[in-house]
Amino acid sequence: MKLSVIIPVYNEVKTILEIIRRVKESPFEKEIIVVDDFSNDGTANLLKDNSEGVKTLFHDRNQGKGAAIRTALSQITGEITIIQDADLEYHPSEYPHLINPILNGVADVVYGSRFQGGTHRVLYFWHSVGNRVITTLSNMLTDLNLSDMETGYKAFRSEVLKGIQIESNRFGFEPEVTAKVAKMKCRVYEVPISYWGRDYSEGKKINWKDGLAALYWIIKFNLFR
Repeated sequence: MKLSVIIPVYNEVKTILEIIRRVKESPFEKEIIVVDDFSNDGTANLLKDNSEGVKTLFHDRNQGKGAAIRTALSQITGEITIIQDADLEYHPSEYPHLINPILNGVADVVYGSRFQGGTHRVLYFWHSVGNRVITTLSNMLTDLNLSDMETGYKAFRSEVLKGIQIESNRFGFEPEVTAKVAKMKCRVYEVPISYWGRDYSEGKKINWKDGLAALYWIIKFNLFR
């Protein structure tokens, strides 16, 4: 079994080499596909100077996480694909747990939930409330019972992910892909993961505007696609 790991990155000069190192240490045959989304903090130059064992692609303008994943799809050669954020909030040591339902032949897609008991840093109350509201609305329209639709850790049988036409460019990827795997009648599982969250002083990018945008994407991809 070969694992494809997609790492969308934008302005993560402090963390990108460490996350690549951690991914390389995961106990699987793997390919690492990094898509730099027109970083302007030195991340791109760092990737160019440290490209050994990594497929690195570069956008010529900033487009967002969804666009970076869409760019990476043509490079996938593994049977299972994991989306790995470029910060250090999700640890690749969780990979065996995350992909186990797929390896066992019972799942097509696996979501790593931050709300099912894994170790997590205690941070923003209103972020967790917003996440639950967004997840609940998504569940109402997809008829799934996820606890963490917005999780950054998702694993797919690669043929499933390749079969999804990703339209959203930014963080709309999460509600879009959830709506589409539900419509495809994929077997979706959820497993608890640890979450090493960071605050805004450490580079966290998600804000309330992204929460409002998520509501738009949920309605769009569930009711108008």
